[in-house]
Amino acid sequence: MFYYVAKTFAVGPAVNAVFRPWVKGLDNIPAEGAAILASNHLSFSDSVFLPVKVPRPVRFLAKKDYFVKQGPTGWVTRKFFDITGQIPMDRSGGRASQDSLNAGERALREGALLGIYPEGTRSPDGRLYRGKLGVARLALRTQAPVIPVAMIGTDKVQPIGKKLPSIRRVGVIIGEPLTFEAYHDNAEDRFAQRAVTDEIMYQIMRLSGQEYVDKYAADVKRRMESGKG
Repeated sequence: MFYYVAKTFAVGPAVNAVFRPWVKGLDNIPAEGAAILASNHLSFSDSVFLPVKVPRPVRFLAKKDYFVKQGPTGWVTRKFFDITGQIPMDRSGGRASQDSLNAGERALREGALLGIYPEGTRSPDGRLYRGKLGVARLALRTQAPVIPVAMIGTDKVQPIGKKLPSIRRVGVIIGEPLTFEAYHDNAEDRFAQRAVTDEIMYQIMRLSGQEYVDKYAADVKRRMESGKG
């Protein structure tokens, strides 16, 4: 109820009036049933613009840091993510990351529309980076269709490190659902997961027009922060 009220009467009208986001391919999202929205990730505001334009509630696998922020602003952020049903994603790897994916899997088995950023983090420079295998694991285990999504121009609205967004128009392109029946019997095979992930990233690249880099965005960020690249 909170999600519906906030989107319909507060966040949605404000975002539509100020940023006038356009959308293409909205009819590619099923009216009901489990599906995965796999999107490029250019800005924190991606998690605002996409749900505003999608009729159904979207539950995101969101960075765990948003759920543990301190102070008044952190409290508001934590409450908002919690009340709207977002799922904390631990990106440290190992058991913690697997537990986060398990929560996403449960949401899909309940028929949710799950949002995920396969790159694992925001692009440091506007290019599209190698996808992590989590999206393929979820797709193959649940057999939910994967819908590729391209966010357009959100990095100009709110680049990394900028708290207040600039006012300019952004776009959302939603591709046709992808199903991977040929891999359903090999859901735990890493080669199958890599093939599925790469196909998803190719479709996102095709929609977004971004340059593709066959490296993980997190590794590139670490190199940039250390002054090595």
